[in-house]
Amino acid sequence: MLPKKLNIPAKYLKMGAWIIGVILLLLLVFGTVAYTKRESLLKKVMAKAVNKADSDYDLLVKIGSADFSGLSTVRMKSVTVVPKERDTLLTISDMTVGVKLFPLLFGDVKLSEVNLTDGKVQAVFRDSVSNLDFILKRKKRENAESQGELNLADVAHNIVNQLLYKIPDQMAVKNFVLDVNDNDTAKLSFRVIEANIDDGDFSSTVLVNSGEATWHLSGLLKPGKKQLDVKLYAEKGSVELPYLNNKLHARIRFDTVRTQMTNAHNSGEGYRIEGSWAVHNLLFNHSKIASNDIVIRDARIDADMLVGKNYVALDSSSSIFLRDVELRPYLKYTLKPNKIYELKLRIPEQDAQQLFNSLPAGLFESLEGIKVAGKVRYDLYFHLDSSIPDSVKFSSGLTPNGFKILQWGKTNLQKINKDFIYTPYEYGKPMRDILIGPANANFTPLNEVSSNFKNAILTSEDPSFFSHKGFVQESIRKSFAVNFKEKRFVRGGSTISMQLVKNVFLSRQKTLARKAEEILIVWLIENNRLISKNRMLEVYFNIIEMGQNIYGIGEASRHYFGKHPSELNIGEGIFLANIVPRPKIAMYKFGSDGGLKGYMYNYFRYIGNIMARRGLTPPDTNGYGFYTVRLREGLRQYLLPDSATIDTNAVELDDQLPPIETQDDSKSLFDRLFGGSKRDTVSKTAPSDTVEKSRRELRRERREQRRRENNTEQP
Repeated sequence: MLPKKLNIPAKYLKMGAWIIGVILLLLLVFGTVAYTKRESLLKKVMAKAVNKADSDYDLLVKIGSADFSGLSTVRMKSVTVVPKERDTLLTISDMTVGVKLFPLLFGDVKLSEVNLTDGKVQAVFRDSVSNLDFILKRKKRENAESQGELNLADVAHNIVNQLLYKIPDQMAVKNFVLDVNDNDTAKLSFRVIEANIDDGDFSSTVLVNSGEATWHLSGLLKPGKKQLDVKLYAEKGSVELPYLNNKLHARIRFDTVRTQMTNAHNSGEGYRIEGSWAVHNLLFNHSKIASNDIVIRDARIDADMLVGKNYVALDSSSSIFLRDVELRPYLKYTLKPNKIYELKLRIPEQDAQQLFNSLPAGLFESLEGIKVAGKVRYDLYFHLDSSIPDSVKFSSGLTPNGFKILQWGKTNLQKINKDFIYTPYEYGKPMRDILIGPANANFTPLNEVSSNFKNAILTSEDPSFFSHKGFVQESIRKSFAVNFKEKRFVRGGSTISMQLVKNVFLSRQKTLARKAEEILIVWLIENNRLISKNRMLEVYFNIIEMGQNIYGIGEASRHYFGKHPSELNIGEGIFLANIVPRPKIAMYKFGSDGGLKGYMYNYFRYIGNIMARRGLTPPDTNGYGFYTVRLREGLRQYLLPDSATIDTNAVELDDQLPPIETQDDSKSLFDRLFGGSKRDTVSKTAPSDTVEKSRRELRRERREQRRRENNTEQP
């Protein structure tokens, strides 16, 4: 059935035609006027931009010539940008820029075309000044002009949009140079031979440091759809930057790195950015990270980042892939009203061998080649509110399921079950070989070690040694709180198990890699019962450093007191436990008559009271053997006179209070310190006033001792 024909009166058709004609005529007149005036408008706009750069940011901008070469295309020649009293920042010989007309109606500047020939950007750093200082001035100005609270979601939205708007549909760049000169000691140069964008297809060729390497950037750019996919790789070999080694003493190289952005959009009250980042054969080396190269063969992160009004977060929907292993991270950093740091990491249960095979090469050297069976799962949680650091939350657990070791890697973790050679190191150099076994006259079996020493060192170093599985999470949690408040590392959370592994199986270099390896080896030993607790303690007692070139309780008890370890009294046991954290300053604790200096008395009372409350020694109101500790006669000739003082800049006399922890989170601090029951405490969360008073008294004693013992050389 044919549609019914509309009958429109002729006068209405004629009226409509006149209206359309008038509109077209007005647009034509407006366009003609605008076209004829555009040159003068361009000059006014450019003059305004030059003046603003000068007045607001101290930038001297010069443009040799500028004119239109099309309806919306401007061509500029001889462009220079020079910060006042600084080195030239930018020079461009010839550049053509085209903008899209439709977005201009809404106030947005989107580039449609960029052609550039012979340009250079140089960043120069000389001592405390650089030619990029104007950026700081701009930031200060923007902060001063901003009103109300800063909304991070809006900032992220604007940054992403501005970045995408500046990606043109068509681009042709030839001979563009980026130079970095840092105090004439670290130089870096990139010369873009050519870079092209053709309807989203991107390709470029870059010469690094005058031809030392040739890099390629290529991919797909779709800014209208908010999609990017760019890959960086070297023409021959790997991508590497000697600049980082010269400047940061770090070595980084990789075969390829790929960055993708798949979407960016508003999400509730935040702004969500979705994408991924992948790298192949990443190698990095830094003395603080590892003493050797760490290599990650294949890694990828599928990131879902959410920027809220006052926070930035990596959503839990994100995934990290290390070869065949998937990790599920969650990161959140809140800026206001207090800075809050939150981290969650979950590795779903998976094949244990697959997990070990995916570990970065060089990170766990002693375990390379290990064969295991079963499955494992890992969960980590960390939450720190900067306004209440003592409330920090921390938990970490590697859960096995049918896990067992089939074959050792480079190191046999059960080697200490038999006699072995221990080589202590100081300042990276081996001291001497020590046989840990009965053939060594100084070796002391555990049953021949005085309970006074054994109980004192367990109380001060690791009270829950026989009940934990290598780690005390409460101790680690408190370490985070203390170190955060002090803004430096002043307290660790190491157990005796961790100290033993560190000394016997690993190098003494203080790196993140060594710490990670230490944690994993402790877990393997403790959870698989590779070494009994008694044997671990026996080996620990026989290798522990207790003075200058003095190792083990056998050497220490004979050196200081001329006794066998089985003969140590309560005071001598507490003293030897006290020197473990700082063994090289043991002699400073004695007065010229061979007795202990007075400032040690409170420490003896503190540790002795804890031991007494736990039934490890009888109660004593006379300092738990403090007055019975006497240095053997032959060593007293090396003591300083009592009138002498000690240079506390060379050595520290701040004997730390021991980390008294247990794994029973239901108990209060008072219970953990003194072994009381819940009904004996006033509060589950508040520490005992008595304990706090003891701590304050001991700190006061330390301060007075430092004032007395200042500016004298070490004996």
